[in-house]
Amino acid sequence: MNDATRPTTEITLLGHSYIIACPPDEQDKLERSARYLDRAMQGIHARGKVLGAERIAIMAALNITNDYLEALEAQRSDEQQLSQLSKRLEQALVDTPQR
Repeated sequence: MNDATRPTTEITLLGHSYIIACPPDEQDKLERSARYLDRAMQGIHARGKVLGAERIAIMAALNITNDYLEALEAQRSDEQQLSQLSKRLEQALVDTPQR
């Protein structure tokens, strides 16, 4: 498939439109991701401390990545706690006298 026939989706970031090659079954995810990124970029832009679309995009990417890594860490911690609780419950069942 050449570039002329490749399916595309238009997204908007900070008021600029971009045409992105994207399979039709991934378009909803791409559009949702673009809206999320645009909101993050708009928030940084509104604070006025960062100038230039490229710098705003980098700051948004760093913030989103940080949030993602924190969520992964929290999930791992929750999984560890759940595993420990499961082990304690299994041990309690083993230690419980049978009637």
